[in-house]
Amino acid sequence: MSSTTKRRGPGNETGSYFLLGALVLLVVLGAAVWAAARLGAALGDAPAPPQPFTLPFALAHGTYRWPGAWATTALVLELLALAAAGGFAGRAVLTARRRRHRIDAAAPHLAKGRELEKFTRHTTTQQAQRWGIPAPDPTDAIPTDPGVFIGRSVIGDRELYGSLEDMHVDVWGPRTGKSTRRAIPAICRAGRRPVYVTSNKRDVVDATRGVRARVGRIFVFDLQGLIGEAVSWWWNPLRQVTDVAAARRLASHFAADRRKPGATTDAYFEPAGQDLLAYLFLAAALDRRPITQTYRWLSNSRDGEPERILRAAGPEFLLPADAVKSVLNAPEKQRAGIYGTALQMASCLVDPKVTRWVTDNGRGLPELDPDAYVASADTLYMISREGTDSAGALVTALTVAVCEAGERLASGSPHGRHPTAMLGVLDEAANVCKWADLPDKYSHYGSRGMPIMTILQSWEQGVEVWGQHGMAKLWGAANIRVYGGGSASTDFLGRLAKQAGGFEATTYSTNLQPGGSGPFSFHNRSSNRSTRPDEIVDIADLGGVSPGRALLVPSGSRPTLIKTVPWWEQPHIAPAISASLAKYDPGAV
Repeated sequence: MSSTTKRRGPGNETGSYFLLGALVLLVVLGAAVWAAARLGAALGDAPAPPQPFTLPFALAHGTYRWPGAWATTALVLELLALAAAGGFAGRAVLTARRRRHRIDAAAPHLAKGRELEKFTRHTTTQQAQRWGIPAPDPTDAIPTDPGVFIGRSVIGDRELYGSLEDMHVDVWGPRTGKSTRRAIPAICRAGRRPVYVTSNKRDVVDATRGVRARVGRIFVFDLQGLIGEAVSWWWNPLRQVTDVAAARRLASHFAADRRKPGATTDAYFEPAGQDLLAYLFLAAALDRRPITQTYRWLSNSRDGEPERILRAAGPEFLLPADAVKSVLNAPEKQRAGIYGTALQMASCLVDPKVTRWVTDNGRGLPELDPDAYVASADTLYMISREGTDSAGALVTALTVAVCEAGERLASGSPHGRHPTAMLGVLDEAANVCKWADLPDKYSHYGSRGMPIMTILQSWEQGVEVWGQHGMAKLWGAANIRVYGGGSASTDFLGRLAKQAGGFEATTYSTNLQPGGSGPFSFHNRSSNRSTRPDEIVDIADLGGVSPGRALLVPSGSRPTLIKTVPWWEQPHIAPAISASLAKYDPGAV
């Protein structure tokens, strides 16, 4: 059993508490009777009553006479007042018990008090100032937090923050409030910092875009029309493709997005198809073609134009040209297999809803410049559905482009950190932003002042994208780990229970021995108190975490239990979020 289980063996003290309560009630009633008799005696010129504890015996033996109507009236009024007070107290206790979460019993055994000092607003403010990050402007309509708000401690009700170099990983099951309690508050409380967000639905965008519009421009990358955003800008994925390494990184995003969870991959055709896609990306970039040209080349496995472009671009591109030529000269089945694999990876480029966001086509729309974005207070939302028609590869590619631009800005800034701290909220990361290198980047981006919050629905969801080792690496590289409930994975919950640790549980035992003689003989009662090691929380406790509670597992500190705060209970942002929903949510009344 865990600390949330109240009963500790046969020595349950419920009987003792009941006896104590009955004794207190008798004392209160005795005091009420004495006070009524005292008042009645004073008003009716009767003798004063004896001491409170002797009054009942005096009345029973007739040595003292009840002082009449005044005393009776006073006693009735006192009893009515006591009954009313007891009713209010009982109602308050019941209300508090309804609000109390079962797992709250574990809070006293987890981190509290001074152990949480480094997560307070005061400490995170000092850290931000030490790194040269500008102090929040108190005149701003929407305040800027000194870090990333996490929640409030169950014990002490203190606001807890991650610093601007802390990286976050959140695991929240479906319908547990990850958007309303984590993503939306983090975005709205980022103030004058650039923020980028990934998601597969519109709720986060509708709730926050009106708030973020107060500090900067809004860019919505609505690749499949999930929000109905008009195309008013575009982004060129080939903008940063200037060498083979950059082309390979871009191709890897397309390969990862098409890779099905648990599916076996072909040891030859998948790497060869990914390489071919990378070289075609490079050819298109060098010849200033749109990314859709790549799909046209892949549709014709005999087209030698990419090879000619690479060969003419300079000596550093001769080997990629040779690689393309080798595929063109391969046997028919081998060539068809490589081209077919690459064509599947680039399949999202055939959808005009998608390509209108990544091609200009002479429309004269402004092009998103990641370097300009990261130096602003703008907000970038990247939306794509998951599944067979996902455009997640482009979401990942734009996310990486933004992060690389943030790195360049940080490298030339004081302390090697982003000057205002750029925040990334990767909601539904395992569905629409399958960034293979994310676990490797986590600790590095923390030192750059570029905190990221990766939100997953389960541990297994992360394993599907990064593998068991990669997911463990991502979890280990995070400084702030939050479990918001809803998981059914006994392996994951078991690891959390072990991280929470143990405590010395107190147990009681009672022995009754016969004493005396006769039918009304008394018994001698002896009680023994002992301790035994026990776990603070178990798998059942963690699996049953209800909305409003979460387990915070920070690096360098013991875990603690927190109260998660929905945006409507945060008065400094709630009105602005409500206004944003009223304006952008189609379901708003």
